[in-house]
Amino acid sequence: MTEMAVSQRSPSNHLLRRDVRFLGNILGEVLVHQGGRELLEHVEKIREMSKALRAEFLPELYEDFIRTVKTLEPGIRHQVIRAFAIYFQLVNIAEQNHRIRRKRDYERSTGEAVQPGSIESVVQKLREKKLSVDEVRDMLTDISLELVMTAHPTEATRRDVLDIHKRIAEEVMELDNPTLTYREREKLREQLQNEVLTLWQTDELRDRKPTVLDEVRNGMYYFNETLFEVLPDVYEELERCLRKYYPEQSWHVPTYLRFGSWIGGDRDGNPSVTADITWKTLQMQRNLVIYKYENIIRSLGRQLSFSTTIVDVSDELLASIREDGQNVELRTVEPWTNDKEPYRVKLRYMHQKLKNMREDEFKGTKQRYHTVAELVADIELIDRSLRHHYADFVADAYLKRFVRQVELFGFHLAALDVRQHSKEHENAMTELLAKAGVTDRYSDLSEQEKIDLLHGLLSEAKPLLNGSITLSDSSTECLEVYRTIKKAQQEFGSGCITSYLISMTQGASDLLEVMVFAKEAGLFYRDADGKIVCTVQAAPLFETIDDLHEAPAIMETLFNLPVYRECLAAMGDLHEIMLGYSDSNKDGGMVTANWELRVALNDLTRTAKAHNVRLKFFHGRGGALGRGGMPLNRSILAQPPHTIGGGIKITEQGEVLSSRYSMKGIAYRSLEQATGALLTGAYLSRYPAQEKLVETQWEDIMRGISVDAQTKYQDLIFRDPDFMTFFKESTPLPEVGELNIGSRPSKRKGSDRFEDLRAIPWVFAWTQSRYLLPAWYAAGTSFAKYVGGDEGRLETLRTMYREYSFFQSLIDNLQMALGKADLMIARQYSEMIQDETIKNRIFTQIEEEYAKTKEWILSITGQDDILDNVPVIQESIRLRNPYVDPLSYMQVQLLTELRGIRDENGDDADLLREVLLTINGIAAGLRNTG
Repeated sequence: MTEMAVSQRSPSNHLLRRDVRFLGNILGEVLVHQGGRELLEHVEKIREMSKALRAEFLPELYEDFIRTVKTLEPGIRHQVIRAFAIYFQLVNIAEQNHRIRRKRDYERSTGEAVQPGSIESVVQKLREKKLSVDEVRDMLTDISLELVMTAHPTEATRRDVLDIHKRIAEEVMELDNPTLTYREREKLREQLQNEVLTLWQTDELRDRKPTVLDEVRNGMYYFNETLFEVLPDVYEELERCLRKYYPEQSWHVPTYLRFGSWIGGDRDGNPSVTADITWKTLQMQRNLVIYKYENIIRSLGRQLSFSTTIVDVSDELLASIREDGQNVELRTVEPWTNDKEPYRVKLRYMHQKLKNMREDEFKGTKQRYHTVAELVADIELIDRSLRHHYADFVADAYLKRFVRQVELFGFHLAALDVRQHSKEHENAMTELLAKAGVTDRYSDLSEQEKIDLLHGLLSEAKPLLNGSITLSDSSTECLEVYRTIKKAQQEFGSGCITSYLISMTQGASDLLEVMVFAKEAGLFYRDADGKIVCTVQAAPLFETIDDLHEAPAIMETLFNLPVYRECLAAMGDLHEIMLGYSDSNKDGGMVTANWELRVALNDLTRTAKAHNVRLKFFHGRGGALGRGGMPLNRSILAQPPHTIGGGIKITEQGEVLSSRYSMKGIAYRSLEQATGALLTGAYLSRYPAQEKLVETQWEDIMRGISVDAQTKYQDLIFRDPDFMTFFKESTPLPEVGELNIGSRPSKRKGSDRFEDLRAIPWVFAWTQSRYLLPAWYAAGTSFAKYVGGDEGRLETLRTMYREYSFFQSLIDNLQMALGKADLMIARQYSEMIQDETIKNRIFTQIEEEYAKTKEWILSITGQDDILDNVPVIQESIRLRNPYVDPLSYMQVQLLTELRGIRDENGDDADLLREVLLTINGIAAGLRNTG
């Protein structure tokens, strides 16, 4: 495993090549050490044959390659699969390290030059465009980005394996240290050898599905390891740049960037997420953030050794210490405190008050903090005292950062969203209204009748529930969630849960049901002055193409309801709306989904503006291209600028979390670029580019292309009776469900209907089998139908690609999908289909559409080959393919054997294990899998 899978063309990549070669050599040594020279020879032979096939397809070489793979003895085959999979893990580590290295090299080599895409480059442009201090301040007040971690099961790598990856990354980065001695380098090599050996002997497969609380711990890992430090770094850099370019202003940037989570709150299709689990999640999050604050205070205690024998601290600080002495019992003795060092004394009391937050006995007493404001007040009191005796350098270095961390993470770490399917609410409401004597036929009412009834219930002060009403377990659990939210807001702060997301929203009644339940729990009420108080918002999730069409009318209905409008006023006239990229793509295909999402964004914004309501759009993007996946900054800039005024939320899920946030350098760069994109979007929303008259024509063209693409896509997916047979038999879909990567079932109802299949395994399975069908299918036909042999129309598409940002993004995403798809490998998967007629007919259709889409993309862009516009990615795919291919061929062979055994009502745990290992390996090789 010594050959580097990185570009040889760019001399700037020599350090990346060095690292890949270095890690590949170590892996080779480990293979020999663990499996003997024979194992390494098998791996090298398969790799060389695969590479030769990619260079030139020769039938005799292909037959020899297939024979070599098929005749591997099971014990060796198992090790060969693991060797390729671990090789990709090491290559991915090297590439991540190189991203950090490139940024550092740029900053070192260019001195004070500004790096493109950095925060400074954007602030510099704002200054060059002569934006005033007031305009910049207004922009910073308006922008908002919340990145929401989800527990969606696309992260195939275990936490233990990711920990090993982290150690390897840190040690490889140390190779760049020019002060290392020869012995230190040898020692580093020995450490890496140990880590790769440990990786080889660590099971990459989970032996059970993770519980919801396991997933909570996994999400909290990123806060503990990177985000708690990196987020403040981003704020500090923005403030530094603002001071540099707008020195006339003193800057404290409002909180515009933070993280949220669904993990422990998303109960849609996951019966394991209960009200109790949600409460435990919030407790775990609070415990972590208190632990982080305690560490900061201990660190400050070591640093703030100022003595009253030398300095004059503030009277305010001394009075505070006296008050703490009367109210707080110190239970620990720190070695660094004495009476003449008042900061250390004060910090001891703060530390004790934080520890006491974990104990119920201190609730309601002065021995603990009850609000974030109380902790901030103590930090700022120390800050003022330090400045009182001119220790402002220390205050700036430590206290400002501590305040920022408390502002960002509070006592809840991250806002937790709750999500549930609309049908669950309807079922519970039907039972509640029947038991309360309101109506026993709620589910049979028309939509308008439901709206009238629910709106009337919201207007009444009297609750529906009383002590004599007993509900079923499912309805009781539904209502218990709202009581938990109320209790949580009181215990962890009002910001711990503010959004209640409704999957499959199809009418205004879906939101009103949630608000009636919220009223029952005291989350919605009129105060003594008759003013509505509301502390949680029902947020619709529009997922399918039909739902996107109906969304503006649904919101218009709600905005016209007096009580709902009052409720919205209580939330600052800001309404959150979530748009689902995964299900819209599964429902209508890539081209149609992208277009309809854009239309919905624009139509919803217009509807809200007419009612003086701002919208916060929540973009439910996945990691894969077929689920809206793209770099974070691009996903922000892809939104029409006028739709981001109320803020943006974006899901971060699966392997995206580990690839973006497991290393501080990469996490910082991603969030820095996101900040730059957010500021750029805010500027464009205020100062839009000159409106092109032809853009309206381009939208008309896109509307027609979208219709044709949807028809072509749905002809295959929905209207071909044999399609589901083709899909299940030519992809590892059934086996993906056996990979223990998430606590949630892969199907909403446990049925085999396409409609009940979740979008994540849908995309994951197509990616594994190298079709990547959801990310490109039907595009070629739709372009061909529009052009229809008219050269003028083709030239229009070329102009759109050059000048219409939406179309350019669409075409480039299609290029990426086509570049990663490989129908030569996909054909091997199609051989698993038992019915030859079905296989030949549908595969030929897919193959023809792929060729057509590729032809039209090249014609529109004027390129010679797919991805000529991004040669780095083109080369990366080219060099990775020979290493992924053997895993794909082995996966087909293993699936064929396993399914043959299962068709005879047997099973083979070892075969299944090997299948799952190939799934892990291909996921590592292709990166954005789900």
